[in-house]
Amino acid sequence: MSSAPDPQTHGSPRAVVRRRAFVVAAAACVAAPILLRPARAATEASAGYEMLDFDWTDARRQRPVPARLYLPRTAAAGAPVPLVVFSHGIGSTRERYRWIGQHLAVQGHACLHTQHVGSDRQVWAGNPLSVVTRLWGAAQEGEAVARVADVRFALDTLLAGELAPRLDERRIVLAGHSYGANTTLLAAGAVVQREGRPLALRDDRVRAAIVLSAPPFYGEGDPQRILAGVGVPSLHVTATEDIIRIPGYYSGADDRLAVFQATGGARGPRKWLAMFEGGSHGIFTDRPTAGGALLNPQVKEATKALALAFLRAVLEDDDAAIRAWPQRFASLLSRFEASPA
Repeated sequence: MSSAPDPQTHGSPRAVVRRRAFVVAAAACVAAPILLRPARAATEASAGYEMLDFDWTDARRQRPVPARLYLPRTAAAGAPVPLVVFSHGIGSTRERYRWIGQHLAVQGHACLHTQHVGSDRQVWAGNPLSVVTRLWGAAQEGEAVARVADVRFALDTLLAGELAPRLDERRIVLAGHSYGANTTLLAAGAVVQREGRPLALRDDRVRAAIVLSAPPFYGEGDPQRILAGVGVPSLHVTATEDIIRIPGYYSGADDRLAVFQATGGARGPRKWLAMFEGGSHGIFTDRPTAGGALLNPQVKEATKALALAFLRAVLEDDDAAIRAWPQRFASLLSRFEASPA
């Protein structure tokens, strides 16, 4: 067998929720948070933000929920800042996706990166001959639901702690890549059916969603039925070569378009789609050459600008930057769509 898939290239072996009996009814419930002091604090004086690591544990689920917070220094001096909660792809950690977390913090948005211990870097540990089995195990329904509970718990814990006055709980946005994009969509209102009843995991505090390379919901049938319930504005970012290939699973770039088209239904909240020409599924990870050594940094710069423009549009009701963005980055784009205001 060839070497294990690169965690920074394959964000999700299958697209999250598989049609199986619902396993743990309480998995989406959040325990009363155990408040801990940051295990590690790093000051980025020249960058204008602080980086804080937390090693939280959800006592009810007996599940660790590590997290990293990029906190703007402006949050200590002025009005509370918006908060973006980021969910990683399969096989990753809270330390990854630094390029987006750091940038948002520099621009005045706190960014909390949650780590999902059932689908993090542990899938790459152990016997390399069993890595595919571990990947498929990490994509089962129980972990998909647990990831949403991780996000809710981390958000609850942060907003109950000493940093809460520096964060604006009225301006909370979820974001994620690949498996993390599915987690984001579930928390934003995507609904699957179990035994004739809806499995709804929406967090009503969420104001918007940023979706990078979202796979479809594997085995769930009509994406319109699943994603029509997303009730917040959404930004979808992908590339023409955003393809997932591992043994037993293939997801082409057209799947990202299908997710975009289904999200929010025909008359739902506003949504935007940016599709870059070329690239790869891993181009939105921290790997500096994924999708092409020249294209990779260009796509990241464009995505950072787009994310900020989207946040301005949905949190400040200012569309100027997002209207100007397609022309600014036209040379990189294959496709750009925006739903009517």
